[in-house]
Amino acid sequence: MAQGFLLVLSGPSGAGKGTVSEALMKSQDDIVFSTSLTTRQPRPNEVDGENYFFVSKEKFFEMVDNDELLEYAQVHNNYYATPKKFVYDKIEDGEIVLLEIDVQGALQIKERYKNVVFIFLLPPSMSELRTRLVNRGTESEEDIDTRFNNAYKELDFVGEYDYFVVNNTVDQAVKDIQNIIAAERLRVKRHKNIKENVSKGWD
Repeated sequence: MAQGFLLVLSGPSGAGKGTVSEALMKSQDDIVFSTSLTTRQPRPNEVDGENYFFVSKEKFFEMVDNDELLEYAQVHNNYYATPKKFVYDKIEDGEIVLLEIDVQGALQIKERYKNVVFIFLLPPSMSELRTRLVNRGTESEEDIDTRFNNAYKELDFVGEYDYFVVNNTVDQAVKDIQNIIAAERLRVKRHKNIKENVSKGWD
């Protein structure tokens, strides 16, 4: 069985990360979404272990001290993180773990873990990105300006990623990511017994 890997998807707000991630997971059954850990309280209908792993701040910092997190960050008054055990266990089972995360978190992971494929999701243009932000209707004009300006700053980090995918359409973006996954699945380093498999025949 081929070894799995962590697939990190980043991109500016409005690039369509959530929509593309959801469509990608529906298209392949060997992809699991990385469930993040948080210190915030569950919202109505949120399920522990599905939406998030909900923990106290005391437990969170205990996990930090024990090096149990791939990355973590503070957002407002709460903390969010990617737990190592969930990711490592799924990868050991041969699955691809999809992690949708910002640039700062991705760079943390890059420093700490090597079995990762980094993809940066780009909008077709910056004018289209602004149009998408406006059409969402969820942010004020000030918030839109902030997200738009942050997007320009995030583009400086594209060179830290392995691949980029332009989200002209969700279907095409998903196909591009599927092609990346197919190529990464065939990397020699992900297969331990190539000679034996060739001798006996592939399953």
